[in-house]
Amino acid sequence: MQLINKKICMGKDIGIHGNVFGGILMAWIDESAAAFATEYCNTPNMVTLRVGELIFKKPLKSGNHIRIYGEVVHLGNTSLTMNIEARKFNLYSGEETVVCTTGITFVRIDDDGVPTAIGESVRRRHMEAVA
Repeated sequence: MQLINKKICMGKDIGIHGNVFGGILMAWIDESAAAFATEYCNTPNMVTLRVGELIFKKPLKSGNHIRIYGEVVHLGNTSLTMNIEARKFNLYSGEETVVCTTGITFVRIDDDGVPTAIGESVRRRHMEAVA
């Protein structure tokens, strides 16, 4: 997996139980994955089609450093699917602990919102990377 973003949990991100609100983490994951997908596919026209089951494995507290990792697991004609892991990063030890996992799919669209093919150069580069 490749590092695609970093975040710091802030007081404004905390829910009523003293942990980072799940919706905040979901938004961080979607934003990070979308930025990665648009760069991977060389187009700004990628939209979220599906977010798989989000599994919240560990709580996050204010001040925790988060690293979000992603990897492309499938490149279709118009879509890209990734696996995502959010990991808590310990500044003192460098240890990372997985706190949330999911899969997410994006679709390339044209200016009218209609799915359109991902470029052939992206497809070739992807095939070389997985070979």
